[in-house]
Amino acid sequence: MSARTPENSSENTVTTQLVDQLDFHWTHQLRPRLAGLTDDEYFWQPVPACWTVGRDGSIDFTHPAPEPSPFTTIAWRLAHVIVGVLAMRSHSHFGGPEAGYETWQYATDAATAVRQLDEEYRRWIDGVRSLSDDGLTRPCGPAEGPYADYPFSALVLHINREVIHHGAEIACIRDLYAHTTTTKEN
Repeated sequence: MSARTPENSSENTVTTQLVDQLDFHWTHQLRPRLAGLTDDEYFWQPVPACWTVGRDGSIDFTHPAPEPSPFTTIAWRLAHVIVGVLAMRSHSHFGGPEAGYETWQYATDAATAVRQLDEEYRRWIDGVRSLSDDGLTRPCGPAEGPYADYPFSALVLHINREVIHHGAEIACIRDLYAHTTTTKEN
């Protein structure tokens, strides 16, 4: 848990709680699990016809996604978190650089993807950290389409869920890769 305590009420704000929820996951779960990510893991396709990021920087996607949605690689999942979850929202709400699925320079190696993730995570979490509790009650605005009238706190909770969810998937795929390649080598 966070080092903050209820007795320190000046730091026990809704904003702090929302930031701490994601930052705890980032610091103690997701980011350590990305240490040493190799290009082989990044591009590994555990089943045929995975959606991925191409070695040329292209990305597989259609909107709406087919049913059932294709299984996605670590590369694809990282790209989704980097661009759709963090960068586009940082652009829309905190003045970050323009970002979009069609224009993004997708990472063609694991190290670049992790670097992009670090940058976009920092931009997002710093933006949320800058909000007052009152800032969390304002509407999300037109960038969030049909959710424009939802309070900004709903968006922050959504982003927290997305990063935690996809981070867990990435960790699971890394585990599967490790056990699959170890089994094949024996």
